[in-house]
Amino acid sequence: MPFIVRFIALSLLLTGTACGQSTDRLVAERSDWQTEWDRRSIDLSELIPGGPPKDGIPSIDDPSFVSIQDARPWLEGKEPVISLAIEDEARAYPLQIMTYHEIANHELADTPVVVSFCPLCYSAVVFSRDVGGEVLTFGVSGLLRHSDLVMFDRQSESLWQQVTGEAIVGGYTGTTLDRIPAQIISFAQFAESYPDGLVLSRDTGYDRPYGRNPYAGYDDVGRRPFLYDGPTDERLPPMEKVVAVESGESYKAYPHSVTRERRVIHDELDGRAIVVFHADGAVSALDAAEIPSSREIGSTGVFERSVGERTLHFDYDDGRFVDRETGSRWTITGEALDGPLRGQRLTPLDHGDYFSFAWFAFRPDTEIYTP
Repeated sequence: MPFIVRFIALSLLLTGTACGQSTDRLVAERSDWQTEWDRRSIDLSELIPGGPPKDGIPSIDDPSFVSIQDARPWLEGKEPVISLAIEDEARAYPLQIMTYHEIANHELADTPVVVSFCPLCYSAVVFSRDVGGEVLTFGVSGLLRHSDLVMFDRQSESLWQQVTGEAIVGGYTGTTLDRIPAQIISFAQFAESYPDGLVLSRDTGYDRPYGRNPYAGYDDVGRRPFLYDGPTDERLPPMEKVVAVESGESYKAYPHSVTRERRVIHDELDGRAIVVFHADGAVSALDAAEIPSSREIGSTGVFERSVGERTLHFDYDDGRFVDRETGSRWTITGEALDGPLRGQRLTPLDHGDYFSFAWFAFRPDTEIYTP
C-alpha cells in the first residue's frame, strides 16, 4: 500500500532517524500530470513529495453512510469525528477513516462538498465543490506544502492548498473554494446533537485498519512537524493546537492551552461578538496507536453570540454552556437543549483546530488571543 511510505517516514522522524532528504526541497514529478504548471502562484520548489504518489492515498468518491446505532459497535463515544450540518442534514466523518483517505467527495442537502483532513496539520476543512457552476472532484496529490495536504481536482488537475482552499498551481490558480463551517467533536457529541444524523461507513471499498492510528505519537507538543521547512513563528510551540477563527480579512488564534483552561472565551472579531467553546468529551486521533486509548483533548466550537436582539454571555457547566441571560443550556454544536431558548442554534463561524505551525504558515498576520 503506497500510503505506508509516509507513515514509515513519519516513524523515522519521530524516532530521530529520518534521513536528510525529509527536509529537501523536492520538485514534483510532472510526467503523470495534465496540470498547467506554468500557471501558478507559488514557487514549485515549495511542493514536497510526501511519500505516496498521486492517488496513493485514495479519496472516498462514493461514500456510504450508516445510522448512529449501526456505527456504535466500531466507533466509541469519545472518538473524534468531523461534524458537518447543512440545513436539516448532518453527517459525521470519523477521523479513524479520514486519516487513511484524507478526502471525501459527495453531496449533502443538494450541496456538493469535499470533506478534507490533513493529519500532519490536524486540519479538518470542508469546502463546496461548486466552482463557477462546475462541480469538481478532488483527490490526494501526494504532495505537501508547508506539511499541509495539497489536493488536486480531477477535471483540470490544478493543485489546491487544503488549509486555505486556494488553487496554487494550474488552470484554477487564484481561485478559492467556498468554505463550509464544520467542527471536530466526539461521536457521542454528534449523536446527541444530531440523533438522526448519519456516519461515514467503514465500507469504503478499501482494506484499511480503521481504528488504528498510523501516526501514533505525532500529537505531542514537543515534536517537530513532519517535512516542514516553511516560515517559523516564535509565538507558540509549532505543535501546540490553536482554535483558528476567520472572519472577513481578520484572523485570530486561541491556543488550546488557554481555551481548555477557560472553557468559554467571549471576544470580538471583525466587529462581531463571538464566543469560543471548549468542552471535554473527545480524544485525539493522533496520540495512541489505538484511537480510543488516546488522551483527552476536548472539542471546540466558535459561534456568534447574538440571538435575535440579545447578546449572550456563557459559563461552562459539566460539558454544557449556560447563558447568563436566560439560563438555557447549550451544546458544543451551538444548540440550546433546554431553557427559554430551547431549539435555537447559534450561528457557527469558520474555524478549525490546527497545529499552530500549519495555521501560521498560511496566515502569518493572525492575532493570538491572550487573556
